[in-house]
Amino acid sequence: MVLGNLELLSLSDGFFRLDGGAMFGVVPKTLWEKRAPADERNRITLAMRPLLVRTPDQLVLIDSGAGDKMSAKLADIYGLDRAAHLDHALAARGLSASDIDVVIATHLHFDHMGGGTAIVDGEVRPRFPRARYKIRRGEWHDATHPHERNRASYFPENFLPLAAAGVIDFHDDDGELVPGISVLRTGGHALNHQLVRIEAGGRVVCFVADLIPTTAHLDDAWIMGYDLYPMDTLAYKKRFIREAIDREYIICFEHDPKIAAGIIREKDGRRVVEPVDLT
Repeated sequence: MVLGNLELLSLSDGFFRLDGGAMFGVVPKTLWEKRAPADERNRITLAMRPLLVRTPDQLVLIDSGAGDKMSAKLADIYGLDRAAHLDHALAARGLSASDIDVVIATHLHFDHMGGGTAIVDGEVRPRFPRARYKIRRGEWHDATHPHERNRASYFPENFLPLAAAGVIDFHDDDGELVPGISVLRTGGHALNHQLVRIEAGGRVVCFVADLIPTTAHLDDAWIMGYDLYPMDTLAYKKRFIREAIDREYIICFEHDPKIAAGIIREKDGRRVVEPVDLT
């Protein structure tokens, strides 16, 4: 999709599975399984959809999927399926990891920034050799000082090599990181979780990460059990979705297995998504 002087492309780093109960928190299974059927291990299928933004001067990647460093044991637990992954998605567009100029992290959980590093000649190094990595300083602190509640989501090999390589540009506040591309802290899922807002050609596209992970999470109270601060998620989500509906924002659903992006509409008291093609 072309918006003004920007081109947006939804990519894929494959699929994985997480427990359906954890993905929908207090929502009963009798309700959520109608939207997201579970397998025999009660896991639902989720996508990993980084977003590529081509500006007049740079190639910007928002999040990077899980990558290929996960152990066989964890890959089984998470049902990791990277038969088609981010390198394939880039190659299909005539690109490679070395073409990326900027990587923006919504947060540092393994399914969002595991692909930011790779094993090269036996060492874990930045996957995108020319890129600067834009990371919120508060999220870096949380990732490097984990506790019992969030430890399973932060894998040090996904982000510590970035600091060792000196490729991180930290930011402390909301604002524009690249012309036309800004970040806004949502909190909720993690204290410093942020969404990415892209504005060009009179339209707004929001890469909302885990604020609204799939189209099954459109209802205000459908909030993940993984969220550390669920009431913060609820407050931000209510305000944001109302604004998104009224202003017809294009929303990127990073984990939805079928719909990469769309506009949220209200019909007969129900929220539905009108798909938008970002391929």
